[in-house]
Amino acid sequence: MAYRDLAGFVRKLEDKGLLKRITAEVDPYLEIAGITDRVVKSGGPALLFENVRGYDIPVLTNTFGSNERMLLALERENPDDLGEELVSFLQPGEIPAGFMDKLRALPKLAKLASYVPKTVRGGPCQETVEKDEPSVSGLPILTTWPGDAAPFVTLPLVFTRDPAGGQRNVGMYRMQVFDSRTLGMHWHIHKDGARHLSRAAGKMPVAVAIGADPAVVFAATCPCPPDIDEMLVAGLIRREAVEMTRCVTCDLEVPAHAEIVLEGWVDPEETRTEGPFGDHTGYYSPAGEYPVFHLSCVTRRKKPVYMATVVGRPPMEDAFLGKATERLFLPVMRMLLPEIVDINMPVEGVFHNLVLVSVRKAYPGHARKVIHGLWGMGLMMLAKMIVVVDADVDVQNLSEVAWRVLGNIDARRDLVVADGPVDALDHAASLPHLGARLGVDATRKWASEGYAREWPDAIAMSREVVELVDRKWHGYGF
Repeated sequence: MAYRDLAGFVRKLEDKGLLKRITAEVDPYLEIAGITDRVVKSGGPALLFENVRGYDIPVLTNTFGSNERMLLALERENPDDLGEELVSFLQPGEIPAGFMDKLRALPKLAKLASYVPKTVRGGPCQETVEKDEPSVSGLPILTTWPGDAAPFVTLPLVFTRDPAGGQRNVGMYRMQVFDSRTLGMHWHIHKDGARHLSRAAGKMPVAVAIGADPAVVFAATCPCPPDIDEMLVAGLIRREAVEMTRCVTCDLEVPAHAEIVLEGWVDPEETRTEGPFGDHTGYYSPAGEYPVFHLSCVTRRKKPVYMATVVGRPPMEDAFLGKATERLFLPVMRMLLPEIVDINMPVEGVFHNLVLVSVRKAYPGHARKVIHGLWGMGLMMLAKMIVVVDADVDVQNLSEVAWRVLGNIDARRDLVVADGPVDALDHAASLPHLGARLGVDATRKWASEGYAREWPDAIAMSREVVELVDRKWHGYGF
């Protein structure tokens, strides 16, 4: 059964012994982040800080910071299952043509329709409305690292609508507090929020939800194609439609069961220096010019919880969100590149710096086709390094991958360097947003690829001897 709101998930975590309530007074300036950083790196629980200095709103951190909590959030035994469910609704060429085909498709279409977000009047997120003198000064917004320019909202669900086509987008973009009514909007040029703003003729309405049920939060982090509503994805995860309610001061809808909502607007002609910020790369992202969010209204529950995350040198909480996203979109990648066996984006590569892919190689140059195919697939264009190995290599085993790659490549033959877009947080690129990406073909080389020698077999003991040793193992005295 779907979690109706964040409180429902918190109760589940507490019932499972996966939540720690902290009643000691804590400071939102660095102290909460210092505690969270230590707890997440030691594999600890979600943290609910109930006594935040200067505020009467508790703070929740490390909500998703373990594989167990991620599976509880997604309500699945395996995140791969969710990916297969998503693909079942995205299969190309399945538009029914004849009458009987349409009849067969009805159950699937009806099920999908039940996941479409539905609009309701009001909701818990509007139990309290601050419209005349809206301010974020009553929210325990965290400063997470000593070099941060200010407090930052780190887990915002940012709702916009495409001025051209009307499609909704929900993304997660950090927000620096400039003052009680203006915040930075960290929209990278590759993201949908920035694309929407580029199409706006004037002030564009924006709504920001802080704290929601786990499926809604997770969906906001997913790199969905522009024509797929993240709230539909959340409905698929929940197996139940997300209830949305109209904002008080702007023409947008937000999750009715959110904890806190900031309503406002962004002017495409206005920017302000935002940053630095201790980011998920483990480095401070430098100051830059970004749009400004102007607050027009704050709505919230009577007793909300402020939901935040702390990012930094991995592993942090976002690592578990990222790995779940990887498993969710693996079947989607296979729709376009069916030769892919498995994929691994190691946490140390902060997901866009290193992508390991195993493939069923079928023809000369196949690995290069996969490399370029991935670079052409949405936000995979930002992958700094893509390494392709053969189907029998376990890409989840980093030791095996390193052994295969380091033994299999010839630098002149097997490296592909291509200029193109890079992540906005890539500090190594000589230019912002533009740099070189590396593709590595670490597959076995064939004669048809110009390899004139005999490729050696990997050493492995015979199955008969393995079975013999297994049978006699205890007799050896071990």
